[in-house]
Amino acid sequence: MSTGRPGRRRVPPVPLLVPAAIAAAFLLLPLLALLVRAPWGSIGALVTDPATAGAMWLSLRTASAATLVAVVLGVPLAWLLARGNLPGAGVLRALVTLPMVLPPVVGGVALLSLLGRRGLLGQHLHAWFGLSIPFTTAAVVIAQTFVALPFLVLSVDGALRAAGGLAEGVSATLGASRWTTFRRVTLPGTASAIGAGAVLCFARALGEFGATITFAGNFPGTTRTMPIAIYLALAQDPDTAIALAVVLMLVCAVVLVALRSRWLTALRGAE
Repeated sequence: MSTGRPGRRRVPPVPLLVPAAIAAAFLLLPLLALLVRAPWGSIGALVTDPATAGAMWLSLRTASAATLVAVVLGVPLAWLLARGNLPGAGVLRALVTLPMVLPPVVGGVALLSLLGRRGLLGQHLHAWFGLSIPFTTAAVVIAQTFVALPFLVLSVDGALRAAGGLAEGVSATLGASRWTTFRRVTLPGTASAIGAGAVLCFARALGEFGATITFAGNFPGTTRTMPIAIYLALAQDPDTAIALAVVLMLVCAVVLVALRSRWLTALRGAE
């Protein structure tokens, strides 16, 4: 039986409050410092600068393409992990999440090892079709998809496992095929989780740097995304780098806040 008064806020215990405050400060103070140090008077000129605008537009286009690819490929993969009764599904799930913890530059080297001109697959693509993927805009999309796809897979997989498959079972007893059940029951039931994963996927792809510069390089208008532009500016003009970092941070914040209710709902459903 609760002894607290209705509507009265409960004071968090001090042993939890102190480390929680330290954790919040650890995460928020660097962002605050970035905002304080930003040369706000020149941000408008930087945003409209052709080089900066080109890098931002490239980042938005490639991140959107990477998110679309992740949704098309990741939803079926998440369904297989949650509903496919695959042998070794736990091992596969761990391997699928590996790009989340790998250093991004390792992901770039791995992509070169596969799709480079001397890579396991890339050498055949170049020899048979004259196709060279590295250091192209397509390489940017591939690199972003590689590091961002696990966010969508985990979101949808968690939602499917939390749901328990009851609705799908009812659909099957009514005579629906597995494909019909997937289209009419599973997809609508996991729409929030897919939205959550897509938002996180887009934000991760937008900020991708290590795998991109390793696999796609740094070519203005082709592979120089906003994070790469920030890195280059840091060595020449720290104020410009801070301004560009603030712009990218605000874009990511707008994306997350605009879709906050959707992805928070999905994350709660996956718990």
